Amino acid sequence: MVSFETLDSEYKLNQGCRGVGRLLWLKAFRNVEISSIFKEGNHLKERSFRFTAQDGVTSHEENIVERGETFAEINLAGFGASYQQSSRKKGSTIARDLLEHCLWYFVREGGAPNIVIFDGPDTIDLNVMFSDYMRSSSKSDRILIGNKEFYVVHIKLKANVKASPTLNWCAANRVVIAEGISGKIAGLHGSLIDTEGEFTYSGYLTSDFLDERVRPERTDFNLNEVASGVADDEQDNVQEALLEEEPSRSEIRDLVLKQVENYLADSLTVARDRGRDRVEEFVSSKAPRYRPVLRRIDEKGLNLDPSLSDKDLELELHKRLAELEAEVLREGQEVLENTILNLTDEDYAKKLDEYLAKVEDVKKSDLAAYVSRRKLILDLLAHVIQQQPNGSYCREDLIHNLIMPMRTTSNDSAHRASNLWIIDERLAFHNYLASDKPLRAMPITGSTSTKEPDLLALQTCNTPVLITEGDSPRWASLSVIEIKRPMRNDAATGEKDPIEQCLNYLQRVREGGVRTAKGRPIPGANKLPGFCYIIADLTKSILSRCTMHRLNPTDDGMGYFGYHEHFNAYIEVISFDRLLSVANQRNRAFFDVLDLPAS
Repeated sequence: MVSFETLDSEYKLNQGCRGVGRLLWLKAFRNVEISSIFKEGNHLKERSFRFTAQDGVTSHEENIVERGETFAEINLAGFGASYQQSSRKKGSTIARDLLEHCLWYFVREGGAPNIVIFDGPDTIDLNVMFSDYMRSSSKSDRILIGNKEFYVVHIKLKANVKASPTLNWCAANRVVIAEGISGKIAGLHGSLIDTEGEFTYSGYLTSDFLDERVRPERTDFNLNEVASGVADDEQDNVQEALLEEEPSRSEIRDLVLKQVENYLADSLTVARDRGRDRVEEFVSSKAPRYRPVLRRIDEKGLNLDPSLSDKDLELELHKRLAELEAEVLREGQEVLENTILNLTDEDYAKKLDEYLAKVEDVKKSDLAAYVSRRKLILDLLAHVIQQQPNGSYCREDLIHNLIMPMRTTSNDSAHRASNLWIIDERLAFHNYLASDKPLRAMPITGSTSTKEPDLLALQTCNTPVLITEGDSPRWASLSVIEIKRPMRNDAATGEKDPIEQCLNYLQRVREGGVRTAKGRPIPGANKLPGFCYIIADLTKSILSRCTMHRLNPTDDGMGYFGYHEHFNAYIEVISFDRLLSVANQRNRAFFDVLDLPAS
C-alpha cells in the first residue's frame, strides 16, 4: 500500500516495474475500485479503497477477517468515450489482442500466470488460446556483440493469427518495441512455408543490456542509433572497438536479422523462388519493358513480396528502373572523366565496356515500354470495335480519341498521346496536324470554311518532323483521314459519302492556299498530292460508294484503294479489321521479341 501511494515506486524494480503503471488506468477510466485480502503476520486482513485522478486514494477501509483466501480484485469504472469508440467489443477479440500484447509472457521461461477472460456466458482461457497460436516450439539463439550478450527466441506462429513477421525488443520480461521486419530480409514477407505448412515468424530479443537501457515509460531504449565510424584499414579492430563501446541499435538489429535469416533459411529460399517466379510471370505477360534490365535489378536484390498486386509490383519495378537510370547517369559522368579514380587505361576500358552494356539494357527497356504500349493500344482498339452486349457499337469519337485526341493540333502537349502509327507510320513525320479543327482555324491554309475534317496533316520533305528555318520545301503533301462508327451503314451521295468528304476537304485546303506551320508559302499548293484514308467497316452502303468511285479491293478483301486523277489523290478505304491486321503485322516482329501474345 505504501508503494501504491508512492509516485515512481521502486517496490518491484527487480521485476522490471517502473512504478507508474497504475496511473495509466486513470487515463482511460474515471475511477478505480480495489479490494483485497492479504496476510499480515498471523492475521488475514481485508482492504478496500477508491482511486481517482482528482482525489487519489479515498474511502480507505481495513479490517481483520476470520477466514478466506488471499486475492485482489480491481474494478475499472467510467470508461472514457474516446477510448470506448476505438476499443474492442467482443470478448474473443479482446482475448486475442491481450494474448498478442502479452505473448512474450507465454513464450519466456516460466511461462505466464493463468489468465481467463469472462464475457457474459463465454469463458476464454489464454493458455488454451496460446496453444492454438503456436505452430511449433520455440528455439533460442545466443548472440554476442562485443562483451554484451543477447538472446533471440524464434517462434513460428500459425499464419492465420498474425499477419506480418515481427522482432520484439524486450526489457525486464516485457515487450518494449514490436518492430515489423517484413522486407528487411530477402524473402521475408508475410507468411512463410516449411514442411509442416504455413506460418508467421515472431522473434523476441532479450538482454541484460536492454534491461539497463529501457526508458522509464517502457516505450523505447536509450541506444545509439548507428555505430561509430571505423576506417577501412581498421576493420580488424572492430571487435576490439565493440568491447569498449556499447553496441548501437543498428548493430544489434543487423546481427539479430542475420540470426533470423539463418533460422528461416529453408523457408526463405522457397519464398525467394516464389518472388522471382511472380516477377518473371508478370514481366513476361504484362510488363516486358523490364525484361532487358531485370537481371540488373535482381543483382541489387529484388526482394519483392509474391503476393503484391500487379499495380504495386509495377510501381516497385518502375522504382528500381528509375534507380538504375540514375545510376547510369551518374556513371556516365564518371566515365567521361578519364582520370576518375586514377584508373589505368585497361581499367578505364573495362569500366567503359560495363557502362555501355548497362546503357544498352536501359535503352532496350525504353524500347520495350514503347512496343508494349503499342500492343496495349491495338488490344484496346480491338475491344472497342466489338459489338456491345446491347447490340450497338461504340461511337466514332472514342476511336478518334484513341488515334489522336480530338480538338488538338500537333502544337498541343496532348498530341504526344496520339497513335497515328495505327493508320500509317509516315503520319508521324508531319509539319502540321489537326484533329477535329475547323479549316479556317488552321494556320496552314487560308480557307474560310468551318468544315472540320477528323484528321488533316501537312507533310513536307525537308525534315522528318518540323520544317526547317530558311529554304522552302521542295515538295509537300496533304493527308485527310475520316473515321466512321463501326458497322455504320448510311453512306450516300453528297455529305454522307466519306470519300467525297475527304476530296472536298482537299479541294477547300488547296483553294485557300497552303503554307507551312510557320507561315511560309508552298509553291504549287493547288496541285499538292493528297492522301485520303477512310476508316470504316465495309457495310453495304460503303461498298456501294467504293464501286461508284471505281476503287479496287485489296488482296485480303478487307479494304479498297484507288487513285482519283482529277483530285490528284490516292484513296484508301480501310475496314477496322484490316486496320488492326495491318498494324499488328507491322509490329509483329517487335511483339515476338518481347514474347507478347498475338491476341
